Amino acid sequence: MIFWIICTLLLLIALVFVVLPLWRGSAKNNSVQRDHANLEIFRDQIAEMDADLRNGLLTQDMYEQGKRELQSRLLDEVGEDKNVTTATVHSRLKVLSLVLIILLPLFAIGLYAKIGNYSALSPSSGHANSNRVDSVVSEATIKELEKKVAANPDDAESLFQLARAYSELERYTDAVQAYDRLTQMVPNEAALWVEYADVLAMASGSKLAGTPTKLLDKALAIDSNNFKGLALSGSAAMEREDYAATVRYWEKLLKLLPQDDANVKMVETGIQHARALLAQKGGGKVPMQIAQAPAREQAPAVQGGKEAISGNVVLSDAVKSKANPDDTLFVLVRAAQGPKMPLAIVRKQVKDLPLKFTLDDSTAMSPQMRMSNFDQVVVIARISKSGNAMTQPGDLQGMSATIKPGAKGIKLVIDTVLP
Repeated sequence: MIFWIICTLLLLIALVFVVLPLWRGSAKNNSVQRDHANLEIFRDQIAEMDADLRNGLLTQDMYEQGKRELQSRLLDEVGEDKNVTTATVHSRLKVLSLVLIILLPLFAIGLYAKIGNYSALSPSSGHANSNRVDSVVSEATIKELEKKVAANPDDAESLFQLARAYSELERYTDAVQAYDRLTQMVPNEAALWVEYADVLAMASGSKLAGTPTKLLDKALAIDSNNFKGLALSGSAAMEREDYAATVRYWEKLLKLLPQDDANVKMVETGIQHARALLAQKGGGKVPMQIAQAPAREQAPAVQGGKEAISGNVVLSDAVKSKANPDDTLFVLVRAAQGPKMPLAIVRKQVKDLPLKFTLDDSTAMSPQMRMSNFDQVVVIARISKSGNAMTQPGDLQGMSATIKPGAKGIKLVIDTVLP
């Protein structure tokens, strides 16, 4: 309603500026200017006749006759022309003004109907959702898809669109239910099992252990070369500290990626990191097939820039009793999609809370794996009882919505106990 009121006011202002001069000013001003010019000519001619009379060039009778003719001509031009010609023009301008009063609003409404987007003004629109950044799905779209699926439960395509829409709006519990139905309807599609595993992990605190890993195994059993399946399986292995499996999954993924793919460097860095962790875990011994992989040159350190993410971390009163002042606090950024390795991380303690933080490329774990390489990331604050950056049962965690690098004023509330 406010939008239409504003539009109406703007339209009235436009009509005033366009129509009012036509209605009142143009014809009147032209007539006045023409009358003034005629009077100036009359005065000049009378002045010439006066001079001729004084110089003896005109007799008194000729002077009087010429003066009467000039007066008669002036009355004709000022009177009749003004009353007829000017009135006609003014009448036509009034008609044009009335036509514009009708046509201008009709044209404006028609143009908006053609190129406008009234649904963008709806409160349920994705643009009105302040908890999302650059969301491309609206609640109106969700409701439309829900009605479509309810009307035809066997429509796998609509159900898939609904599942993707739920995921886009971070309604992961609803997305899990949709993908569960979808995998029953289309059980031999590896990509569906991978998406199912991904949303299930997001619904359970971003943990891939347990059922999500089993779903990924199903996906790779159907298609062993599924890109996202290999990436997430490597992340799941990293999560359970099976670094040898991580290397196997990501090395296979690396072979499948084109050399010019933007993800190549990221995967290579992940493999290098997993090898380093494997060497630490195995007392410096690395399996032969993994050790043979060429080592990468050390890249120069990077500096933080406009990708910096800043905000505050606070501890919820609901879980405060479960945290000790000396427990380790990690604040990290990771990609919203793909490997779950931290892109940037800082380490503090619970006694430092509430904490102001800034994460950028200068806090990256690896120069090749930086947050500026990703369009969408999430920020996580985790209190670790073990002091390990990998999630453990009993850890306390808070997570942001999906954001873009460069976001400011992020507020993280640690309020969840990981199972």
